[in-house]
Amino acid sequence: MRAAPTILHLDMDAFYASAEQASKPSLRGKAVIVGGLGPRGVVATASYEARRFGVHSAMPMGQARRLAPNAAYLVPRFGLYRDISEQVMGLLRELSPLVEPLSLDEAFVDLEAGEVAWDTASALAVGEKLRADIRAVTGLTGSVGLAASKMLAKIASEEAKPDGLRLIDPGTERELLADKSVRILPGVGPATGDHLRRAGITTVGDLAEAGEDELVRLLGKAHGGHLYAMALAVDERPVVAERETKSVSVEDTFDVDIHDRVRVRLEVDRLAERCVGRLRAGGHSGRTVVLKVRRYDFSTLTRSETLRGPTDDPAVVREAAARLLESVDTTGGVRLLGVGVSGLADYTQEDLFAQAQAAEAARVVEATEVGAAGAALGAEAQGAGGGADALASVADEQVAGGPEAEPEVVERRWYAGHDVRHAEFGPGWVQGSGLGRVTVRFETPGSAPGRVRTFRVDDPALSPAEPLPLVAAE
Repeated sequence: MRAAPTILHLDMDAFYASAEQASKPSLRGKAVIVGGLGPRGVVATASYEARRFGVHSAMPMGQARRLAPNAAYLVPRFGLYRDISEQVMGLLRELSPLVEPLSLDEAFVDLEAGEVAWDTASALAVGEKLRADIRAVTGLTGSVGLAASKMLAKIASEEAKPDGLRLIDPGTERELLADKSVRILPGVGPATGDHLRRAGITTVGDLAEAGEDELVRLLGKAHGGHLYAMALAVDERPVVAERETKSVSVEDTFDVDIHDRVRVRLEVDRLAERCVGRLRAGGHSGRTVVLKVRRYDFSTLTRSETLRGPTDDPAVVREAAARLLESVDTTGGVRLLGVGVSGLADYTQEDLFAQAQAAEAARVVEATEVGAAGAALGAEAQGAGGGADALASVADEQVAGGPEAEPEVVERRWYAGHDVRHAEFGPGWVQGSGLGRVTVRFETPGSAPGRVRTFRVDDPALSPAEPLPLVAAE
């Protein structure tokens, strides 16, 4: 353990919701909930105004709507969130070469490695300046925890929320932890917490008093020993600048179970393409293709196939996923599909080119069947609402079917919260759509709350747009 609180943990406050409030003047100070808006959607982030109604992340969206019916419900805009995250991470890397991102809105920083803090006073100064810099650059707020270990720095930032700073002085850790719930420790989830509660252990102090032998008996050697060390405030984990990516995956949950086998195959193909896109964006290739299927009864099956060498060829991944799908019974309906690639490398195996050619040949043979089924599938995709690109995927497959295949006319879909531009009224964002109409509020991050107008969904003057940059706080 360090003698000074030189490990910093930053956690942005209600990040997605705060970014939406900053970019939409009419939502500032109001309840905002970001997540999947379908019947099976879940809350990704709720603003602090929405949390007063009991809404929290991972809550089913239907429950959130019952608790906060008047809140603004928005689909995530990950491009905007990534841009803001890059700005924040850039500020952290100015402090130290050792920055360990945990997600878009959370990271550890080793201030000692950056030689910017060496005692309590210097650590406090760095933390306060960081909070001010984040607000100045992004207009958003973040909470900072400072301590001698990663575990305690994270606990401190949680206690500092929202928009605060908390420092835990070295030597005071055990006293601070003693009365806190065991759930505050890393590795103690609901199941472990319930198991400990049945043994009469509810606080971190109880863990320390139980002793290592008793915790090993209850939880096993590795887990029990780890928790005992945490209860004594012992955490020697270093801040690691590069967290190795072990796999890349994408998945979609469908609003309505899909039963048609051809539709399932189309969705798997689409997921494989997206997965390879992420794989290439990260400069990786992979050797093992993984298919995940959650069926109508919530049973989840995974199948995997290991290739001869690493690849980033979409045809190879697509056909491997299709082969894996053949071994899964989907007749009862499918509620979730996922495709992943693991065994990552930073190169591709060139001799897989022959395999890719074979895969494409097989795909051409199948294309005629897919084209014939396209019109029916387009109607099912529109009714189910499952998967944002379902209709576009069908249209693509029809084109691949040959000159005889008639392309599906795909109605534009407008997602609540996403950016648009109108030829006459300029930039705005979608408040909602339905019954052939789309409602748009015309405002920008730096404007006053804007006016609402309604258009036909096929209005040629209305088009999707990229997010506008946030306005930094003065």
